[in-house]
Amino acid sequence: MVSFLRFLINGISLGSVYAIIALGYTMVYGIAKMLNFAHGDVIMVGAYIAFCAMAYLSLPPLVAVLLAMIVCTAMGVVIEGLAYRPLRQAASLAVLITAIGVSYFLQNAALLIWSSNPKIFPSVFAVGSIRLFDGELVISSETLLTIAANIVIMVALTLFTGRTKMGKAMRAVSEDKGAAELMGINVNRTISLTFAIGSALAAVAGVLLCSATTVPVTPTLGSMPGIKAFTAAVFGGIGSIPGAMLGGMLLGIIEILGRAFVSSELSDAIVFAVLSIVLLFKPAGLLGKPVREKV
Repeated sequence: MVSFLRFLINGISLGSVYAIIALGYTMVYGIAKMLNFAHGDVIMVGAYIAFCAMAYLSLPPLVAVLLAMIVCTAMGVVIEGLAYRPLRQAASLAVLITAIGVSYFLQNAALLIWSSNPKIFPSVFAVGSIRLFDGELVISSETLLTIAANIVIMVALTLFTGRTKMGKAMRAVSEDKGAAELMGINVNRTISLTFAIGSALAAVAGVLLCSATTVPVTPTLGSMPGIKAFTAAVFGGIGSIPGAMLGGMLLGIIEILGRAFVSSELSDAIVFAVLSIVLLFKPAGLLGKPVREKV
């Protein structure tokens, strides 16, 4: 029983990281109707910025995270403006190829700047741990921070999109860009803000991924987590903020339980198999809504 609880908590922690990354995917897709496959590499850049701030500049962890968020926010806006905005009316395949090109550019730039040597990320929030069941179950402070950050971010984004003027503008652009523009909404600014928010979340996710799961920082850091987070967004219903959280949590739990009770080599296969089964019965995802298009 204690072992199962340990695996469950680890799965929720890992799933929280996937959920934060998936929020970036689902917001960009929900507003701009495009898949930003360079999102995983923004995670990597955020982790490198926070690492350098703490290891080389001796900045406090909170300041390092804020610096990473600022850099990634600016990067997201620049990427959207230079790479994606000129392709607003282009075919989806052109946007997809551009996103892959941006991803390779960021990976190779990181390789030139920081080399391929893995860098061990310092602890961000090491203030002890919680011990339960006479010390048999230990919950680290990083695990608690990751889960709490996921909940706070999800609630904040839900309130932002539902109650603020800019959030309502995002929802309007998501429904119909042309109608939103006719109502006086600046579509380009709204999409840029969406990229900025998603990129800031990517920086947080990169720090949590390296701190909570002790994954070293490398130029390919965001590749597999990015793919799994995109899977989580599809799993929960891409375009839905609660769906991204639910999909990420379930994905992390399935991965950890599959690794523990079935096979560590087959854990990824189990995750994608479950996704395939869910999409057979719920093509729009668990919380997604099917969209009917008039032809």
